[in-house]
Amino acid sequence: MNLNIETVTHDTYYEVKVGGELDVYTVPELEDVLVPMRQEGTKDIHVNLENVSYMDSTGLGLFVGTLKALNQHDKQLYILGVSDRISRLFDITGLKDLMHVNEGTEVE
Repeated sequence: MNLNIETVTHDTYYEVKVGGELDVYTVPELEDVLVPMRQEGTKDIHVNLENVSYMDSTGLGLFVGTLKALNQHDKQLYILGVSDRISRLFDITGLKDLMHVNEGTEVE
């Protein structure tokens, strides 16, 4: 499955829109986008998963690594537009308590 990734740079954050399936095969594509953003450490990152139909633990791992890197720069990671199924993954793993996860596509 292919992964669609669109990025928009705003004044205070990067917006990353993802579509498709996030799994062991496609996560490296998203990692190639997120790693330079998180290493720069100058902006928050908003990842919109509204069009993601499936995500496994590899996707969760990428977000944990991104969160850790951003925390070193006092920046935030927002995971937006999550489906019920993906929201449950964040709940079960306890990650919903560590990062901003919203079913809506706007930061609350």
